[in-house]
Amino acid sequence: MIEKMERIKRELMYRGTILDVYKDTMKFANGKTEEWDFVSHRMGAAAVLPVLPDGRILMVRQYRNALERETLEIPAGCRDSLTEDTKVSAARELEEETGYRSKKISYLLSLRTTVAFCDEFVDVYLAEELEAGEQHLDDSESIDVEAFELEELCQMVYAGKIQDSKTVAAIMAYSNKIK
Repeated sequence: MIEKMERIKRELMYRGTILDVYKDTMKFANGKTEEWDFVSHRMGAAAVLPVLPDGRILMVRQYRNALERETLEIPAGCRDSLTEDTKVSAARELEEETGYRSKKISYLLSLRTTVAFCDEFVDVYLAEELEAGEQHLDDSESIDVEAFELEELCQMVYAGKIQDSKTVAAIMAYSNKIK
């Protein structure tokens, strides 16, 4: 049985652009206390799995500082405000990162990326009926757009070549959806 726990103190250690890092003091049922890290992602995020008319899926390749390497991911980004609909965010990120617009965006799934220490959520959408346009990258972004067959992406997930949680979840959910 899970013991009752209580947070008795939360101390802000760092305030960033989109993240706040806290030190929480937790009290257990036996009376002992322990300090835990907590990361608050203030805005939440949206991601999109873009499917071309021929069935290939658009992916973005970009450098990720935390991993010190490039990753292959679905387009994603933070909401512009706490009240922005994540579907609007997903459509914006699709166009900014890939240059494509979608005539049909539908909800695919929601996920919490790292529940052990972070409250970040990502709503993931499926984008179909794509129309090509131009990327609108931020000054700090360098993104390559590549198209892959679904089976190829599934193989990359199982081989550990794609590890980003939102991307893995989106690929697996879509794969299951179209079966």
